[in-house]
Amino acid sequence: MARPARRDRGVPRRLLAGALLRSLAVATAIFVLYFTAPLDGKRLRLTLWVIVLLVAVVALLVWQVRCILRSPHPRLRAVEAVGTTLPLFLAVCAATHFLIELANPGNYSQSMTRMDALYFVVTVFATVGFGDITPVSETARIVTTLQMVGDLVFVGVIARVLVGAVQEGLRRQGRAPAGDSGLPLPDELAPEDRDEPERPGGRTAG
Repeated sequence: MARPARRDRGVPRRLLAGALLRSLAVATAIFVLYFTAPLDGKRLRLTLWVIVLLVAVVALLVWQVRCILRSPHPRLRAVEAVGTTLPLFLAVCAATHFLIELANPGNYSQSMTRMDALYFVVTVFATVGFGDITPVSETARIVTTLQMVGDLVFVGVIARVLVGAVQEGLRRQGRAPAGDSGLPLPDELAPEDRDEPERPGGRTAG
């Protein structure tokens, strides 16, 4: 008996490509805003900037988790969540360091442009630590310490939350096998899209 035609396995790859392109577009918009926003060193604006953007990071994460739970492709949605939340987190940290140096030059080992601040934030996040830019004042060291703690929280707790949301989304769809790690798979297919394995004799399982 002829087997039914197999569905196009390229569809999930297109979905993954779409998620990556959306993440790239959001990240680009975030960094364009970071480089063009009217930042100055006034203490009140610095405080408001940090508070508003930290709330934005939390709100974005909550929204992404809810989207993962409802999405028919939760793993792909998790990829998009990380790709949009991480750039916003880095931009918030970079803007904070830049405004601190702008408000009171000498907080760091050298004066910083916005690019320098972003570079410093990425080296701290990646735990590279070249040492060419270092916090000098107590304020700068406190902020850098808070960023390092935030990095650990982002990598650990937030990643766990996203993986948990993926697993819960799959469980609600009846597609989560025991021990599923929730990691994104480019060939993720719904159960009806998968071919049943053949048994000896040409019969399919089930």
